[in-house]
Amino acid sequence: MKAWGGRFAAEPDANAADFGRSIEIDVELASDDIAGSIAHVAGLQRADLLTAQEAEAISDGLRSIAADVRDGTIEWDPSHEDIHMNVEMELTRRVGPLAGKLHTGRSRNDQVATDLRLYLRRRIDAIEAAIVGVERALVSLANDHRDAVMPGHTHVQPAQPVLFAHHLLAYVEMLERDRGRFADALRRASLSPLGSGALAGAGFRLDREATAEALGFEGVTRNSIDAVGDRDPVVETISAAALTMVHLSRLAEEIVWWTNPNFGFVRPADAWSTGSSMMPNKRNPDPAELIRGRTARVSGHLVTALTMLKGIPAGYQRDLQEDKPPLVDALHTLETSLDVMAGMVATLHVDEARMLAAASTGYTTATAVADALVELGVPFREGHHIVGSLVARAEAADVELTELSDRDIAEVLAASADPLAQRAASDPEVAGELRTAAKLENALARPDVIGGTAPARVRAELDAAVERLGAESH
Repeated sequence: MKAWGGRFAAEPDANAADFGRSIEIDVELASDDIAGSIAHVAGLQRADLLTAQEAEAISDGLRSIAADVRDGTIEWDPSHEDIHMNVEMELTRRVGPLAGKLHTGRSRNDQVATDLRLYLRRRIDAIEAAIVGVERALVSLANDHRDAVMPGHTHVQPAQPVLFAHHLLAYVEMLERDRGRFADALRRASLSPLGSGALAGAGFRLDREATAEALGFEGVTRNSIDAVGDRDPVVETISAAALTMVHLSRLAEEIVWWTNPNFGFVRPADAWSTGSSMMPNKRNPDPAELIRGRTARVSGHLVTALTMLKGIPAGYQRDLQEDKPPLVDALHTLETSLDVMAGMVATLHVDEARMLAAASTGYTTATAVADALVELGVPFREGHHIVGSLVARAEAADVELTELSDRDIAEVLAASADPLAQRAASDPEVAGELRTAAKLENALARPDVIGGTAPARVRAELDAAVERLGAESH
């Protein structure tokens, strides 16, 4: 018997019934649905709508269904539309007609809204743990190579030397923000909709706050119409998932480049690489590439959820059935991507010598030389122009800035429009000071500010991350 069948004289068309069912995706919420129902039973007993014996019998039946769900031994019937009716029909099979009292004071509208929030709480906990797993892998890799130097890039061009650990910690910062976004989404989802009914509220004096507390919510929703149609938690969670995937994709992009022999900064472990069916020489970082590709999928899920919501009025509409496929897939894709990234990062082989050699090319210490001129009193804009001329001269001679002669440096300074630079051209010590500033280790140490790449600053940040995350060296 359909839960709503009394109004209709004919059975639903088979195609319409198939089109409307959602049990295939609803099974993800089975444990949450049962948990919400057990709490609802206790609420019905408090309201004297169930006797103690009835409440115990129904709750025992629900707990037995939950055990079968955990064991994977239960079979769901597609003809019962969704997880809510499947649970109720299974409960009827186990406890008899008494199961018909379970839905007192409740609609599938407030039931699914509650299930979703319970599901989000459970899944976000798992996602948070997976994010921490990637952070730990990054911090451990950074800790193993805390003195390694690499070229920092802007516009994918050599820019300034940085510590490899500093670069890895940039992704830890991104992931920390991602954890914060999930926590924010969960905080706003921590109000219970149960007791909102179909849209006007339950028809009985249920203690909604007591039920919310039993389910671990921080409070209850304050408007029944909004509560049953609110899918902000779904959108916020998918949004957080999409941005986390974007951060993973950026890291994946770098791994793809770094593993290219033309860079040669890192090499993926065999267990995290694939070969070619045609080219025997290939070592492909496929897991990283798949993370890039699946980022597009999760971003698409966010657009799906937003577009679904933008065209419906307040309250529950059947369109909202379509919120679960993008949500479930987004979180599954994110969690598996996080696990894969953690495994890949943890097993990367780092070639410190290749990175150091790359950091020494492209005149990456030029900014430090301009800063040294500022310390001599030359305005930065003029110092920038002077060092640009020194780079051009070094490039023409195919030498490093540290290899420019006193004469080369003096001639460039003398050609400057700045009087102080012109006077410095005749000082033999200035050329030596500028060559010293151009040394890699000095350029690396110069950004000695909070958040800078100076070794002492990076070591402090790395030690703090190790302590915060419990990361260890490999």
